[in-house]
Amino acid sequence: MDPVIIVGAGPVGLALSLALAAQGVPSVVLDETSGQEEPRPARTVVLRADMAALVERLGCATVRDEGLRWVGWRGMQRRRPTREVAFDLGLGGTEEWSEDPDSPAAPAAPLHITQHALARGLREAIAREPLVRLVTDARLDTVEQDRTGVTAHTRGPEGTWWRGSHLVGCDGARSTVRKLLGVRFPGRTAVERHAVAALRTELPWPGESLLHRQPPWRGSGDEITARPLPDGVWRIDWLLPPRGELVTPDALVARIRETLAGWCEGTTPPYELLDTGVHTLHHRLARRWRVDRVLLAGEAAHLLGAIGTQSLDEGLRDVDNLAWKLALIWHRAAPDALLDSYQSERRTAIAARLRAADRALPALRGGGGLRSYLPGAMRGHEALLTDGHLGRGPLGASPAYPHSPLAAPFSEGMVPVGTPLGAPVEDVRVTAPDDTTVRLRDRLGQGRFLVLLVAPGSGVWERRHWRTAGLMPRLEEAAEALPVAAEVLVTDAYPGAPAHAVLLVRPDGHLVAAFAGVHPEELRAAAEAARGTAPEEPADSAEDEPPILPATAEEALSIGVPAPAEASPAHDRTVEVH
Repeated sequence: MDPVIIVGAGPVGLALSLALAAQGVPSVVLDETSGQEEPRPARTVVLRADMAALVERLGCATVRDEGLRWVGWRGMQRRRPTREVAFDLGLGGTEEWSEDPDSPAAPAAPLHITQHALARGLREAIAREPLVRLVTDARLDTVEQDRTGVTAHTRGPEGTWWRGSHLVGCDGARSTVRKLLGVRFPGRTAVERHAVAALRTELPWPGESLLHRQPPWRGSGDEITARPLPDGVWRIDWLLPPRGELVTPDALVARIRETLAGWCEGTTPPYELLDTGVHTLHHRLARRWRVDRVLLAGEAAHLLGAIGTQSLDEGLRDVDNLAWKLALIWHRAAPDALLDSYQSERRTAIAARLRAADRALPALRGGGGLRSYLPGAMRGHEALLTDGHLGRGPLGASPAYPHSPLAAPFSEGMVPVGTPLGAPVEDVRVTAPDDTTVRLRDRLGQGRFLVLLVAPGSGVWERRHWRTAGLMPRLEEAAEALPVAAEVLVTDAYPGAPAHAVLLVRPDGHLVAAFAGVHPEELRAAAEAARGTAPEEPADSAEDEPPILPATAEEALSIGVPAPAEASPAHDRTVEVH
């Protein structure tokens, strides 16, 4: 088949190309820029632990080398911030995250990294990946669809037509793909505004992220957030009025000096100002994320970010959800209808995030209205405000898909476990087929479903001692009979799961079903549901055969050729941007 065309070479588009390549799917990434990332220390992103792990699995070493995990989160209110007045955020003044690798319930700290470093790391991974072709100075202006694929035209040094099986628009808030599709993008403008500065200095809380509400000094706003980066660099955000005056350089420097002095006992410490900016947050949600073979992802599909929600983190969740589905369809192991579940699951999850933020904003930003929303005043206030930052609650927790069209049919053999159906599974230690002990998360993203057996005591013995004993032969036979590629893993224990429970896990780590023992037919039915039911049989008629396609995935990448000035392919629909 033809490769997947990805429009946009930001972190979401780059990550999608690598996620597809990990599952044997070639792609062409159309980058309208020259491919050079401008260093902007004030433009940073926060990734939850699971999305940081996704990026690292894709070969981006930058998340280890240039990102920083917070060792804690400190909240302060009204008075001068000292350790004596740091108060409870619902979890205790300073929250520490456990580093115990055997404690799946311990929340992992978010990762803070500059966006240019993340993009650079992804580009370096792509340079090592033969299934990804990155094309710079390629600006999309036409998209056409037919029964067997998508054709796109780009402007550049030479106009080029590209042919793909599908096209994914990862081209940001001003998405050309979305405009070509005629998809509406309703929402709210300037929900929040922040003045931002990146500076190198020493603060009293190394490695901790700081939220300071209503500082006592004048002129700094009602809320200040500081997040650490490597090498003594901090990103500091000051909440601004939604439509206030422009922030001049002099005014921003005054904010910096005043804030640092307030945090450092009245004396401004030495600092090096690296970058500044004003960050305006919008809330928007595309009406449709799929139009036949063309899809939207990342900020082309949604904008969010108020009160701690993370736009890029959600864009990477789009990638995680979409890549395995596109891969199954590309390999003809699932029907095209499977892509409907991408819009159903991800759009619903983002809509829930936006609703939660919209409900919280009047309480948090509207002055004296908090008590009408929540009992307990400040404790409830701060819990709301920090949910998104800490990756918990409706503003920050990893999304579940309980009402997914891919949900498994109920059966008598099902058993409840600590993870609800449709939610991300816990990152427990597992024994892999090669007898290595790894984290479950390490086995995700390879296009395979995971069949996880809970076998107490299995960790004490080498796999060769129990592979042919007990439930294992029947389980491996049942896994081999599934309509999708599957890998059998074994764990000593899983939260809330009884001994000998069998969990079926999607390639993106969401739980499909859990059974009390080995139930081959019920396991197969759950797998069928999770791949969008059985694919259609190939057509017997030569008239219905698709055109001759490249013989290998690598060959599928050699599809872009300069188009003669007077030539263009004849297709049913053409939409152009003028």
